[in-house]
Amino acid sequence: MSLIRPEAQAVIWRWREALLGLCVLLLALWWGLTAFGLLRWVAAALMVAGGLLAVAGLQRGRFRLGSNGAGVVQVVEGQLAYFGPSAGGAVALSELAVVSLDNRHRPSRWVLCQPGVDDLEIPVNAIGAEALFDAFAALPEFPVDVMLQQLRHPSDNKVVIWRSTGSIPQFRLED
Repeated sequence: MSLIRPEAQAVIWRWREALLGLCVLLLALWWGLTAFGLLRWVAAALMVAGGLLAVAGLQRGRFRLGSNGAGVVQVVEGQLAYFGPSAGGAVALSELAVVSLDNRHRPSRWVLCQPGVDDLEIPVNAIGAEALFDAFAALPEFPVDVMLQQLRHPSDNKVVIWRSTGSIPQFRLED
């Protein structure tokens, strides 16, 4: 028997990093106001760490849209795999060319394009989809803010979030 309603537990679990960062920040603030000497400097460092953890937690919380969707996502050693009920596949993060968000489906789907491989479509609420946040953030110059904005206010079409600079063919004109 749980003392917390399942809906409240789901909200707490979604925002867990932000709540932890806020707790660390409040504890450090209390130490900073009531302590003296070396502990005050430790409190200042903890305030910075708590603030950074809270900001990162807010980003992760905005990315999590539930985990009751179809299929399972795994990210292992640079390989992103999706095992769905009717489709699935894997892509190498180092070979990824395009990351898109397709809002024409309900729920929305991530579309990952790798040359020579069929596009991999992953529902945003698939089990384990929160691992995609770290995978996407590891891509060079990935616009996390644009991604979070598209998740919060989806358009009615497919939106390219990120494109690898190596995926655009470079043509050289010769004289």
